[in-house]
Amino acid sequence: MGWFLGLGVFGLLLLVISLVLDGVLEGAFDGLGSLDGVLSLPVIAGFVSMLGFAGAIVLGTTGLGPGTAAVVGVGAGAGAGWLTWKATRALMRDGTVSVPRGDDLIGTTGQVVTAIPADGYGEVLLYRGGQPVKYAAKAAGPVARGAEVWVESVLSPSSVAVRPVGP
Repeated sequence: MGWFLGLGVFGLLLLVISLVLDGVLEGAFDGLGSLDGVLSLPVIAGFVSMLGFAGAIVLGTTGLGPGTAAVVGVGAGAGAGWLTWKATRALMRDGTVSVPRGDDLIGTTGQVVTAIPADGYGEVLLYRGGQPVKYAAKAAGPVARGAEVWVESVLSPSSVAVRPVGP
């Protein structure tokens, strides 16, 4: 049972190493073509640790021998490795969310937090990517603090042109 527990702990250490080194060792398997990703360090760590811990559980709770415990451990390790591979592939290709661009602000509404004078800049609070962001704002005429505004154009990465909503 000591060997199986040792494999389980070794697998957990491999997982910690893969988290700390963050992909430094991933290039070792780049030339293997279709096995790229299947032999990543997190997948190997999941396989080895599950093999060890599942084998130790089978050996410690049943009267079966080390051979059967190893077979069960390999099966459980293969399952854990496959799930780790699928999870990392899903996380790596999560590219559906686009990065907000400045032009995405056009047509959005916000609130004036610093009054906008007729000949200068004030500040408005807009929501970009779901987060509140304060922008310098310019308007054709004066706009009071607390007024709701609509973004007409983006002047720079940190400033917008607005107009009051309503009369």
